[in-house]
Amino acid sequence: EAKIPRKFAKTIGIAVDHRRRNRCSESLQANVERLKLYRSKLLLFPKKSGTKSVKKGDTPRSELKDVAQNTLKEIIPVPKPSTEIEARAITADEKEKSAYKALKKARTNKHFLGAKMKKEKAAAAKDA
Repeated sequence: EAKIPRKFAKTIGIAVDHRRRNRCSESLQANVERLKLYRSKLLLFPKKSGTKSVKKGDTPRSELKDVAQNTLKEIIPVPKPSTEIEARAITADEKEKSAYKALKKARTNKHFLGAKMKKEKAAAAKDA
């Protein structure tokens, strides 16, 4: 999507994890936008001096004069989503139900499931 080859990405400061897969199209688009913004702000110096050594994608010499080096910790900060939950009143339905009791009941049911099934099987065999 961002059209940056893996080998080239490593040379311009982009970390590449070959195991990673984008499972969500929204996060993929956000990452593509961040990479495109990074590429637009990036100034690539040619490897060697001379006119023959200038490659496609290198910044022209006219733009490279008087360029200050970036010393910031983060070049493009990743926006953090807010994790705040708005306060609200507890409803009557929530007040009468107990989370502890529901979890305890589920745990008990799971614990005695085998014995319950065995008892039902025995009762079905007895009836038949």
